Amino acid sequence: MPSRQLSELLSYLDNKPEPHIVMDRNYTIIAANLAYRAQHGDALPLVGRHCYEVSHHFTRPCDEVGESCPLKLSAATGLPQRVLHLHQTPRGEEHVDVELTPIHDAKGEITYYVEMMHTIRGASANPSAQGLVGRSAAFSAMLALVRRVAKSEAAVMLLGESGTGKELVAQAIHSASTRANNPYVVVDCSGVTETLFESELFGYEKGAFTGAAQRKLGLVESASGGTLFLDEVGDIPLALQVKLLRLLETGTYRRVGGVEPLRADFRLVSATHRDLKAMVEQGSFRKDLYYRISTFPIHLPKLSERRDDIPLLSAALLSRISPGRKLHLHPDALARLSAYDFPGNIRELRNILERASLMVDTDTIMPEHLDPEFTGFRMRDKPEIIVPLEQAERHYLQWALTQHEGDRSSLAEKLGISERTLYRKLNSEAGKSA
Repeated sequence: MPSRQLSELLSYLDNKPEPHIVMDRNYTIIAANLAYRAQHGDALPLVGRHCYEVSHHFTRPCDEVGESCPLKLSAATGLPQRVLHLHQTPRGEEHVDVELTPIHDAKGEITYYVEMMHTIRGASANPSAQGLVGRSAAFSAMLALVRRVAKSEAAVMLLGESGTGKELVAQAIHSASTRANNPYVVVDCSGVTETLFESELFGYEKGAFTGAAQRKLGLVESASGGTLFLDEVGDIPLALQVKLLRLLETGTYRRVGGVEPLRADFRLVSATHRDLKAMVEQGSFRKDLYYRISTFPIHLPKLSERRDDIPLLSAALLSRISPGRKLHLHPDALARLSAYDFPGNIRELRNILERASLMVDTDTIMPEHLDPEFTGFRMRDKPEIIVPLEQAERHYLQWALTQHEGDRSSLAEKLGISERTLYRKLNSEAGKSA
C-alpha cells in the first residue's frame, strides 16, 4: 500500500471511537488510533511492537500458545475474522471481541491487517461485584455467542441447568443490544397461573372482571422498546402456549376486556432448564412455538464444565456476599470446593460460601467453615481429600492466577517454571475444560 494511502487510512481510523490497530503480516503494529492508545495502551510506545506482546504479554504469536489467532486465520483464508480473547489492559485482563479485516493492494495481495476491539462490559475475567464472571474455555465459548447475537433482533433461547446464571446472561444480552436504554422485563413463567397468564402478560381494561378497578398495563406493554425475558418458558402449560404463539406470530395483543389490538415491540429472550426438544416429541410443548422462540440457542455450561472458574467465581461471590469484609478461601478450602461437582451449580456455590462467611470470624475461610454435608460426607478435624495430581495442579494454577497481581511472566518466575511451560499448562487445561 502506498504511504499516502496508509496515511489516509490512519487518519480515518483516528476518528473512530472504537480501538483500532494496523499490523503487517509479521504481527508488528504499524499504527494505533487514539481510542486504542487510550483504552489499551501502556507506558511504552506501541508502534513497532508485536500485537501479541501488547494484548497478551506473550513472547510468541497467539496460535503458538494455544489461542485462536485472527491474523493467521485471515492470512490463510484472505477473509475477515472474529474471535473472543482475553486481553491485558491497564485495568487488568478483559474479555475483548476482536474483529480483524485484511487490507488488499491493487493486485489482491494482503498488505496490512486492521484490528478493531470491543471490550465486553457485561462480563469480567476478574472478581467483580456484579455481572458475569469467568475465563474458562466453556465460559468464553458461551460469551462469544452472546456477543454475536446481542446486536440482532433474533429470538434467543438460553438452555442450561438451574443455577447456571441464565438471568444474568439474559441481562447481558439486553445490555449489549440496541435496546439497552429501554426496559428489561422478566416474566417468571413457572410462577404465573393459568388464570393470571393473560392479565399478567397482556394487562386488562377497567371493569374487565370483578376487582379490575382500573386499567393495568401488562408485562408485554411494559417491555415496549426493550427486552422481554421469559424465564422457565418450558413451564408454560400447553393450553396457554397458543396465546404466546399468537403474540409472537402477529406481533399484536389485546388487553383482557379490550377490543382494539395493540402493537407489541420487544426483543424476546427465553430460558429453560427443561429439554424442550423432548417435550415437543412428547406433545407437551408446541413445535411451532419451539421454533419461534429458539432461533439462536445458547448452552450455559454447568459449573462442573467450567471447574477452572471456581476460584474466580468464589472470589467474586465472596465480595458480593460480604462487601465490607475481605474474605478469601484457604487453599485447602478451595481444593475441596474444586473437587465437588455442584449439582446446584453457581447458586449452590453461593449458598455454601454465604454459610461459610457466617461461620468464620477471621478473613480466611478454612475447610471446617464449609457445609459438612456438601461433599456427601462429614468433614473431620483434618480433612483428607485425595484427587489426581493433574487435577490438583490445575486447581492450584487457577488459584494462583486469581491471587497474582502481576503478568504471567512474573507468575511463571514465582512458580519456578518457564513462561513457556506456564502457557502450555494453562492452554492444556483450557482445552480439557472445553
